[in-house]
Amino acid sequence: MASLLSKVNQAMKQATRPWCSVIVPAAGNATRMEGKDKILSDIGGRPVIVHTIEALQNCPYVDEIIIVTREDLMQPIGELVVEANFRKVVRILRGGASRAESVWLGLGHVNPKAELIGIHDGARPFVSQKLLEEVFTRAVKAGAAAPAVPVKDTIKEVDKNGIVVRTVERENLRAVQTPQVFEASIIKAALQVAVEKKLPITDDCSAVELLGKRVLLTKGDYDNIKITTPGDLVLGEAILKWRQG
Repeated sequence: MASLLSKVNQAMKQATRPWCSVIVPAAGNATRMEGKDKILSDIGGRPVIVHTIEALQNCPYVDEIIIVTREDLMQPIGELVVEANFRKVVRILRGGASRAESVWLGLGHVNPKAELIGIHDGARPFVSQKLLEEVFTRAVKAGAAAPAVPVKDTIKEVDKNGIVVRTVERENLRAVQTPQVFEASIIKAALQVAVEKKLPITDDCSAVELLGKRVLLTKGDYDNIKITTPGDLVLGEAILKWRQG
């Protein structure tokens, strides 16, 4: 009986929530990886991108996944998707010259019925189901939401010569993560402006903020790291082992 009730509750949740597409930008050049390709780098016997897509595949709030990557990675990623039977992946596209352009290209292929659109870094393989649920459910109410964690280190503002100008009060500082989730019309309008004007945005929230829209920050996770340097692969192995007990 408990199992039946669980299935009924899950079906009701699926029927009432907004339809959601997730774009996974994975087109970076990995300049800080010392010659390694971070997307295909191994963690726990599987490529980084497989861990990332698996988390989204298992999330009940995600209906389709669109991967945007470099041309030379399209075939190997496609083979991994088929091998892992990631049924939610509907397209693998060639990315643009910048992250904003890559996401914009992905937006052009989302299902027309998508009410929410999430953007999640392809090199962020340890996003938890709890974090995904929190950010997606809060985005439904706020229109724009992203996970973030308090900054641990002391932050210094410096001049062009490296001289400290001031110490920034860190109490209200947050390091923003992904997925960043938006009402479809908001992120489409924001990215269109960013691409057309070639605005130097650092993440998708920045584009939305430039439109004057407010972004709600939800509770992030320090384990939700982005693989950027070879040392991150070592840290990733430790996170995976710790999660597996």
